[in-house]
Amino acid sequence: MASDKKVLVTGAAGFIGFHLSKRLLAEGYAVTGLDNLNDYYDVNLKQARLELLLKEPNFSFVKANLADKPAIDDVFGGDFRYVVHLAAQAGVRYSLQHPYAYLESNLHGFLNILEGCRHHRPDHLIFASTSSVYGANTKQPFSVHDNVDHPLSLYAATKKANELMAHTYAALYQVPTTGLRFFTVYGPWGRPDMALFLFTRAILEGRPIDVYNFGRMKRDFTYVDDIVEGIVRLLPRIPQPDKNWNGQKPDPATSFSPYRLYNIGNNKPVELMHFIEVLEEKLGRKAEKNFLPIQSGDVPETYADVDDLMRDTGFRPSTSIEEGIGRFVDWYKSFYGTKK
Repeated sequence: MASDKKVLVTGAAGFIGFHLSKRLLAEGYAVTGLDNLNDYYDVNLKQARLELLLKEPNFSFVKANLADKPAIDDVFGGDFRYVVHLAAQAGVRYSLQHPYAYLESNLHGFLNILEGCRHHRPDHLIFASTSSVYGANTKQPFSVHDNVDHPLSLYAATKKANELMAHTYAALYQVPTTGLRFFTVYGPWGRPDMALFLFTRAILEGRPIDVYNFGRMKRDFTYVDDIVEGIVRLLPRIPQPDKNWNGQKPDPATSFSPYRLYNIGNNKPVELMHFIEVLEEKLGRKAEKNFLPIQSGDVPETYADVDDLMRDTGFRPSTSIEEGIGRFVDWYKSFYGTKK
């Protein structure tokens, strides 16, 4: 396989990494997937995703921890054209109880990825950030051009740190880098710690669901295929220095270095109670609801400004929650059958 078709995807056994790897393989890329298959959530689900990928002749897998520098150095010997870094310790609430996991994966691990890119010079590094970086911001919709210096969780703080670290490597070493702030991703093969999965399992098992902030939440739910489409369109779009960048009025989304930030969100916040109503309809069952106060580290509303993404790629996420939830429910019933 020519090196111009070789891609490294970290977190390949994860939710987004799995879907992205499938898409890239379908488009003729050779994908090397890296994952540590940790037990943050059901390892069987990760293994099931991985088994599907391993059936593809152009997919190879490396089991390694991001914080293991020698292992990451070995992986980068693969001469990749593109690197898509999706592996991370995820979860806002988990970070309240397990802060050191975020230090190892999201800071130490990301530094190893940056060093690999510095020394092996792929054409483009794309890395996952999160809508959580907007933290205490209340100006809607959230824009990549706004300051985001008030995170509300350690998870968000580490992702903001990733953006700063990436910019440093773009500035010092001219590593072309794009950061993507994902907004509440959902869909088939999704993470069991996310609301849609938790709600579906509880409703089918006849258990109540926890509805935080007494249901007064809005989320820019974004279907996983839309996330993947955004990544694929940005992959060959190598960031260039912005000649109009001004240090007197610094724009966080662009730079004098080859660095860019984009939101990928559905650009249409959905009320949590409506989200639950759609799920009830797709399942054919009503949920028993346990209304609770908002949790520490959480925000009441997210809403993505995706004008930059639309301008630069011609793409705007648009999958409705009716379609997306329906696909998730179909997958869940097919995958778990009567077991869950």
